[in-house]
Amino acid sequence: QVQLVESGGGLVQAGGSLRLSCAASGRTFSSYAMGWFRQAPGKEREFVAAISWSGGSTSYADSVKGRFTISRDSAKNTMYLQMNSLKPEDTAVYYCAADSSYPAVVRGGANYWGKGTLVTVSS
Repeated sequence: QVQLVESGGGLVQAGGSLRLSCAASGRTFSSYAMGWFRQAPGKEREFVAAISWSGGSTSYADSVKGRFTISRDSAKNTMYLQMNSLKPEDTAVYYCAADSSYPAVVRGGANYWGKGTLVTVSS
């Protein structure tokens, strides 16, 4: 079992930055691929970014490329999402996900999910 807890959300002005964290429990954190998804009000959940177990592979949604950076620190059992140049359309609940399969994380089929953290970007 893997438990995921997101933190770092909040209110920020357009153009600002936030860093989200996802703390994972369990000894096998380093063997799991992980990712970030988001769901805006009235919209379906969408993929944001993913990172392989080694950190050697990353994927990003086109909408966040060049602005967001995903990373992980296995020593701390934590994954991060650095979000820069935030836009009002980035407003959403952000969820982290984990799975032994990197493709499963990317397509939204991860086995483990956190409860989310709210990011609000004001214009």
